[in-house]
Amino acid sequence: MAYSDSQHSTHNGYRHGRKVPKGRLSRLAKLGGVASRVAGNMLQEGAKQWAQGKRPKMQDLLLTADNARKISERLAHMRGAAMKLGQLISMDAGDMLPKEFSLILEPLRNQASPMPLSQLNVVLEREWGKDWLNGFEHFSYHPIAAASIGQVHKAQLKTGETLAIKVQYPGVRDSISSDVDNVASLLRISGLVPKTLEINNLLDEAKAQLHQEADYVREAQYLNQYRQFLESVDGFTVPVLHEQWSNKNILAMSYHHGMSIDQCSSLPQGVRDSIVTRLFELLMREMFDFHLLQTDPNFANYFYQTDTDNIVLLDFGACRQYLPEFMQHYRELLQSSLDGNRQVMLEAAQDIGYFQEDISQEQLETVLQLFEIACEPIKHTGAYDFANNDLPERIREKGLALSMQQNYWHSPPVDSLFLHRKFAGLYLLASRLRARVDVQSITKSYFIK
Repeated sequence: MAYSDSQHSTHNGYRHGRKVPKGRLSRLAKLGGVASRVAGNMLQEGAKQWAQGKRPKMQDLLLTADNARKISERLAHMRGAAMKLGQLISMDAGDMLPKEFSLILEPLRNQASPMPLSQLNVVLEREWGKDWLNGFEHFSYHPIAAASIGQVHKAQLKTGETLAIKVQYPGVRDSISSDVDNVASLLRISGLVPKTLEINNLLDEAKAQLHQEADYVREAQYLNQYRQFLESVDGFTVPVLHEQWSNKNILAMSYHHGMSIDQCSSLPQGVRDSIVTRLFELLMREMFDFHLLQTDPNFANYFYQTDTDNIVLLDFGACRQYLPEFMQHYRELLQSSLDGNRQVMLEAAQDIGYFQEDISQEQLETVLQLFEIACEPIKHTGAYDFANNDLPERIREKGLALSMQQNYWHSPPVDSLFLHRKFAGLYLLASRLRARVDVQSITKSYFIK
């Protein structure tokens, strides 16, 4: 979740704050209401097309800009798992949908409606006591960021330290499981998710992941862990935890200015190349040194500071621990791709768990081709130009072709899905920044000698 002074204009004051619905029934009613409006829009649009002598298709009636906007607004109002699932769809599946739908969902990646002041006061008094304000020289009630699980406030302690304080929305933790189920049902009923897409395992894992993200004590531990990991690494800043003001529902850390990483597209080529190079180096460290990944590639989770040339890492809620043996298989997969050894690549993919027992030779070949496309930057000698290629599109098309093959939807291990999402997010950022990066040199240093 990003926070910066430049985001103050996003919310235009607390008069626009919207209370977070807390009860299971009230949250379900919000989704039911938008489903009814979507159905009404479909009937209206269908009647209009019939009057024009057209024979409307169900898919065209569902995927209208107005319907997408209503769903986006409702998810943003509900926050929590409902909004988080919308973010996942926007990032991971949006490009499978019409462009206008993807564009309308895109705001879910970075912001939500803030809590009204009355609700915020209830939360702060519950967590810190009625006299909590005595510890601060200044506390800005206007949030500098509002996302799916909490909103961030800037504050200054009596000691002079400036903090960014993340306050969790009330009821979010208790609503995770029902929210995920309700939103998944809405998306299936509306036809926005293909019926052939089997997502039950992913939904179960999403619930578990969201419960972890809603535990700020856990996030604080990972924040400290990353500070320790990157203590001697130049080019990164990790905020300092303030334990006195932190608990399960509030996370207080040092405040850092900066611009969201995807806004760096106007910076000089050398700066953009350096930013993405460092993020690839960080990913390799996470995979093969730390065995720990921050798996949420949301651009708003990173800042770039033009004055210090540092990348600020902001969010550690989606951290995931990996077994060394699991990452070893990925090391073998990457190295065999570079060597052009398809047999070793096949064995590594099998060890990871990509292939079901009855996979056909055609499907197996498609999986290997998908890996080869995804490893293209690693196989390229010298700086890979992410601007002048269609790598993300080719990966998406090959993956979609595989998932739509008859009798093939084999979801790989969930650990792999989160790792792939991190890679995909980094590829997308590299493309957005039009970066040129020597990915092969970065990766080869982690190969088996």
